Amino acid sequence: MVIKVFVVDDSAVVRQTVQQLLQGSPDVELAGSAPNPIIAAPLIRKAMPDVLLLDIQLADGLSTELFADGALALPTIFTTAYDEFALAAFQALAIDYLLKPVDDTQLARAFARVASLRERFAAPAAKALREAMRSDGAAPRHRQRWVARQGAAFIAVPVEQVAYFVSVDKLSFVVTRDGTRRLLDESLADIEAALDPEHFFRVNRQMIVAATAIARFAPSSRGRLSAELIPAADGDVQISQERAAAFRQWLAR
Repeated sequence: MVIKVFVVDDSAVVRQTVQQLLQGSPDVELAGSAPNPIIAAPLIRKAMPDVLLLDIQLADGLSTELFADGALALPTIFTTAYDEFALAAFQALAIDYLLKPVDDTQLARAFARVASLRERFAAPAAKALREAMRSDGAAPRHRQRWVARQGAAFIAVPVEQVAYFVSVDKLSFVVTRDGTRRLLDESLADIEAALDPEHFFRVNRQMIVAATAIARFAPSSRGRLSAELIPAADGDVQISQERAAAFRQWLAR
């Protein structure tokens, strides 16, 4: 699952630099940015990010003002050139506290921590929900078929035939076990929400794979994993450092 991050920093150069760093991670998406808490507050509520990346000391005050009234409660990664604000940061739901200048390695580790915490707390909740549904005699409502385009017509693709879903140039495709690729009318985010997470995993921003489609995987550079799929994908399938541990746990279920 992609982590949506909102950046608050009073330096336009820093905001642009952070945006460029985030573009290097396929599992982190920029949800927006702002120079101060006053501008940021309504934008954050609208964007609904998963985590905040805040410069703790701004030209017109501290970014911790965002948490003053208790209305905003989001995991936060603080960045600063000073270390005397650490206590205030961790009182405001801090996940990490990075001293500037922040590089991509620091950010990768911070977002890996966010992903790990989300997996740790989301998995028990999902399991409890499934058990509650079973006790009520109800079954999880995961999609069983996908309607795909075949020329000017449409066909139904059973979920058992799916090897993976892939996004190319903002278009979504389903690839079946025989290697056939067909166009879908849904976004990859909508597709992910309808799938059974026991059998499918979002390996990066462009691809969701079925467990049965994974032939092998191996360590790659900078903590990433490289996966080989059946049928073969177009290009190398990379699982980022942020998703690597969760991928291993999922495949071992």
